[in-house]
Amino acid sequence: MIDSHPKFSRSLVALLVSAGLCCAPAQADDLVDVFVAAKDNDAVVGAARASYRADKERLPQARSALLPSIVANANTTKTETTIPGDQSLQSQILRKGYNDNGWNAQLRQPVLNLSGWFGYDSAKAFVKASSFALAAQEQDLIVRVAEAYLNILRTRDRLDTTNAEVTAVQRQLEQVQQRFDVGLVAITDVLESQAAYDAALVRQIQAETDHYISFETLRTLTGRDYDELATLSEQLPIVQPDPIDEDAWVNAALRSNLGVRAAIEQLTAAKSDARSRMSDYAPTVDATVTRTNNNNGNPLTQQFSPEETETTVYGLQVTLPIFQGGRTTSRMREGRARAEQSREQLLNQRRTVVRNTRNLYKSVSTDVVRVQARLKAIRSAQSALEATQTGYEVGTRNIVDVLQAQQRLFDSQFAYADSRYNYLLNLLRLKQQTGLLGDADLEEINSFMDNGAPVTRIVSVRDGNG
Repeated sequence: MIDSHPKFSRSLVALLVSAGLCCAPAQADDLVDVFVAAKDNDAVVGAARASYRADKERLPQARSALLPSIVANANTTKTETTIPGDQSLQSQILRKGYNDNGWNAQLRQPVLNLSGWFGYDSAKAFVKASSFALAAQEQDLIVRVAEAYLNILRTRDRLDTTNAEVTAVQRQLEQVQQRFDVGLVAITDVLESQAAYDAALVRQIQAETDHYISFETLRTLTGRDYDELATLSEQLPIVQPDPIDEDAWVNAALRSNLGVRAAIEQLTAAKSDARSRMSDYAPTVDATVTRTNNNNGNPLTQQFSPEETETTVYGLQVTLPIFQGGRTTSRMREGRARAEQSREQLLNQRRTVVRNTRNLYKSVSTDVVRVQARLKAIRSAQSALEATQTGYEVGTRNIVDVLQAQQRLFDSQFAYADSRYNYLLNLLRLKQQTGLLGDADLEEINSFMDNGAPVTRIVSVRDGNG
């Protein structure tokens, strides 16, 4: 009996569990899975990170103007002298030649350098602005991933409604054809139904193409292909933005919007840079220590002077720029103009953020009402279609009325799904304006993803003969 062999029993259970795991269907990727892949592979964010790393190097470069510097150099010279007709020992020594060697090194420490200090302040503000720009790109990635993902779901819903429309119109065409064959309807009803069917086929082909193309954006973001994606559950709550106060959202955006914060730091950097340029007129003071070593290779003079000498010189150097061809004055004018440019850009950024925040708040509030209204529109369109079909059966409505009622129903179904996706995107963009958008917002949406009926990528669109 198996029970009498516990080791065999455990091995068998482990084998069955392993086999079950291997045979289990792979779960469809969801919104968070796609976002994690995009964070590591999106080229736009990758370029922004590299740009930030490059911008950070401005800080040590600016700091270097305030720190000690050491400069060293060395030299060697060879001297050969020939005195015609002189064969003395001295002349022979000079003819062979000799080397003079030397080196010197100087340590320089800035004591007073106003231009360097203001330049360092400008670099610090510039790096902070760059960090906000990187954070803004990372927030924008959240929106771009959500937009690409929801667009796939959107095109799938459009394809589903067009497929249902083609099926319904085809069934209607068959019924009309049967009624025409027994003389109950005119040929115009058949032609109208055929035209509606052909138009539905065109929309179906376009929907298939749009759905096929929509996956390409996701591949651009993540660098990989996706075959199945989780859909959005009907349990997703459609609620008003919290807080329900437009001015509160605007004030939060003015405080925390990453574009505004970057513009503020850019203005600070421009002001410090302007002060640095004005300081070009100020004197600079440097403390120096210079060490010099000379090696005298002339054997004829070595008896009168040391062969090797070393000298250390301590100094304090003051430099006062008086006139540099108008360069300093021009740089000052440029610095003031750059500061004014940054000030105007900050003003424009704030106005743009206020406008976008108010518009997005209104859009989200409208989306909430629109979703509810479109859900009611589906029920109304369904009732209207049933009434129109009944009227057609008794002869009070024509086939065109039926086809139009069907079209309105399918349009209402897609419009409902479309409004839910617009609600989510506008809500994310509203949070992006406040600078508070984060991974947690995607995770909250992801909690309403449904893996039970995933969206499957179309392998290929039909050809011209399809």
